[in-house]
Amino acid sequence: MKFSALPLVVLGALLGTNVMAEPWAAGGGYFQSVDSERFSSRRLSAEAISNYQHLDHRTGLRYIDHQFSQHDWQRSGRQLRLVARDTDRKTIDGWNAELGWLQQANHDLLTVDANYRHTFAAGPALEVFANRDVVETRTALDRGLHFNFVGASVDVPVNPHVTLVGLAGQQAFSDDNQRRHLRGRVIWQPSLDLGLTLQLRYRWFDNSKLDVGRAYFNPERYQEGMLAVGWRQRMGDWRHGVTAGLGTQQIAAERSTPTQLLEVSSETQVERYALRLRAGYTRAAGAAATNDPDYWYRYLMGELVLPF
Repeated sequence: MKFSALPLVVLGALLGTNVMAEPWAAGGGYFQSVDSERFSSRRLSAEAISNYQHLDHRTGLRYIDHQFSQHDWQRSGRQLRLVARDTDRKTIDGWNAELGWLQQANHDLLTVDANYRHTFAAGPALEVFANRDVVETRTALDRGLHFNFVGASVDVPVNPHVTLVGLAGQQAFSDDNQRRHLRGRVIWQPSLDLGLTLQLRYRWFDNSKLDVGRAYFNPERYQEGMLAVGWRQRMGDWRHGVTAGLGTQQIAAERSTPTQLLEVSSETQVERYALRLRAGYTRAAGAAATNDPDYWYRYLMGELVLPF
């Protein structure tokens, strides 16, 4: 199937005169993930950027080449996205909106990834988000399954050292399954100068439809509690971050099993270029069609932007 010209026309119209604005930049990205089911997802992207100030303030048009594989099965996809961001790098307040068109096999999908965050004068911050995308498993891609995920989170600073975070969301799958999400965090920052945090994390979800033909991980309910340590620090032109955690999970009424988390990130922005790198590993139940308590997932991603 040829890549439809309609999404390009629509996205180009939405981008409007901003494409001609200064300054310009060009970007490229790479993403690779693999899990214990040997399902692999790879994305290569190229982006033309206008109104560029930094990685989180820009407008652009991005093309993404998708490659999915598992054992002897392979699938490719193509996607065009309008990307617009305006986020304050200190407060994280602002908005992000990505509107795209994805084609894989005989399935087309309008994709959305958007959020808006605002910190009120009294201290709490509110974030609302919406996400529409494909379900990335072999069976789900063959069926053309997708989901719509909307929700909101609230950050409440109790004092300069303690912050409470809560999230509620609703995820509707195209096979009529409805999933409710609740998440919470208690974040303690022992010193405001060290960049170190101790985090108590909890997440829970349930599903309205249990039989989804093993298209994706879908227990009656799921919960996980985790104790994590986070560290962020600037070193010269670079900002580095590390998060590591240990916890337990429970799938429906089964016995609890251990979970693990490790994420590292580095980012730099100088006049010549901007580079963002991130890698992560989780040992916890995920989107794959399995109830394996030893399920794991790891990923590697990078983004490079070259201002003109």
